[in-house]
Amino acid sequence: MSPRIPPQLEPEVAAGPASVPGPTTARSAGLPSLPEAHRTVPISNTASWLRKMFAFAGPGYLVAVGYMDPGNWATDIGGGSKFGYTLLSVILISNLMAMFLQALSAKLGIASGRDLAQACREHYSRRTSIVLWIVCEIAIAACDLAEVLGSAVALKLLFGLPLLAGVIITGLDVLIVLALQGRGFRIIEAFVVTLIATIAGCFAYEIFFAQPIWREAVVGLIPRAEILRNREMLYIAIGILGATVMPHNLYLHSSIVQTRAFGANLRDRREAIRFAILDSTLALGFALFINAAILVLGAAAFHTRGLQNVAEIADAYKLLSPVLGVSFASTLFACALLASGQNSTLTGTLAGQIVMEGFLQIRLKPWLRRLITRSIAILPAVIVIGFAGENKVTSLLILSQVVLSFQLPFAVIPLVQFTSDRNKMGEFTNSRLTIAVAWIVAAAILFFNAELLWLIYRGQ
Repeated sequence: MSPRIPPQLEPEVAAGPASVPGPTTARSAGLPSLPEAHRTVPISNTASWLRKMFAFAGPGYLVAVGYMDPGNWATDIGGGSKFGYTLLSVILISNLMAMFLQALSAKLGIASGRDLAQACREHYSRRTSIVLWIVCEIAIAACDLAEVLGSAVALKLLFGLPLLAGVIITGLDVLIVLALQGRGFRIIEAFVVTLIATIAGCFAYEIFFAQPIWREAVVGLIPRAEILRNREMLYIAIGILGATVMPHNLYLHSSIVQTRAFGANLRDRREAIRFAILDSTLALGFALFINAAILVLGAAAFHTRGLQNVAEIADAYKLLSPVLGVSFASTLFACALLASGQNSTLTGTLAGQIVMEGFLQIRLKPWLRRLITRSIAILPAVIVIGFAGENKVTSLLILSQVVLSFQLPFAVIPLVQFTSDRNKMGEFTNSRLTIAVAWIVAAAILFFNAELLWLIYRGQ
């Protein structure tokens, strides 16, 4: 099916002419992305640059939450304790890829007025759209599984709750999401930023007492061919990639940038894209710090002290205080983990709503949508804990991130395709250089996944 021209922006909120001239097709007709929050955050054309920057700030931090969820903890701690600072290069490269892809996602939403799921529905056949929707739902479920397990582990470490009970309790966090959604989008963003600051503060404290070997950490930022040859190292590296570049975040970002009531003319949309990219780049810079801090903590506290098999989050919690000699270290670690899990809950809910509405044009009540998503995540967690025991939780966390990595091409390839399509993007179509970089990123993701499959097949 040939590409569709995106619909005009709603005239009652647009400050100028339609974003991209052209007819609205029957297939593209419908509610805007996240209609209850669409263009609800005002943007003043007469405001100063600084005030505009703050007005646009927020969506990037909701996106950044997915890059520091509990799934990252398992892969980063395991990688740091076993291989020292070597996998820091993977975190750096993954975050740079994430910054680039999220910039494309924001540009798609602002320039076309469609989120990535809506664009897929309008461009591809219904069968292809259904397949992409299923793949994306699997990715959201895998991410939600990490949030469930991470929150449950944190509750056990802080309050001594059995892990199975903690998993079930996490299903009640739907009430938090519903309460915040009813108070406006800026309240959600403020809550998320507060939790991110809490996580960052906890790890700054931990790093100060861990006293990493910074020279080795800097060397670890340089990629090594050994990562590709060592199956165990590559497995964790792909887990880091999957935990860092989140496929559902590409859908999420293309939607939530449309919560800003920017003008519809070329100048206003160009300005909106500039501020949205600045917002997401700064936010993902915080995510880079936190991801690197987790791995550095694993390397400094455990690897350099000969504790190279600390892959379990619970083991890290037990060992941090005695190893660092600081009684409060373990408690802060668990508090940061709980904040991370609850933060990710919010973005998982929004992403699930955006994907279902965009691909299928089906609107469910928020509590029902959240209940379905969380039930899908809770089921495998309950099965694994019930039959394999609590000691398999971290393995399940790492596996969930590898699953996420394998979903990435199904979101990245359409994103690159659409942002390179003049019919959809108009004046904001990717330049040749951007197109080349975008396809290199997509090819790199495919290569890493194929390399892991090959090493597993060979049994190395």
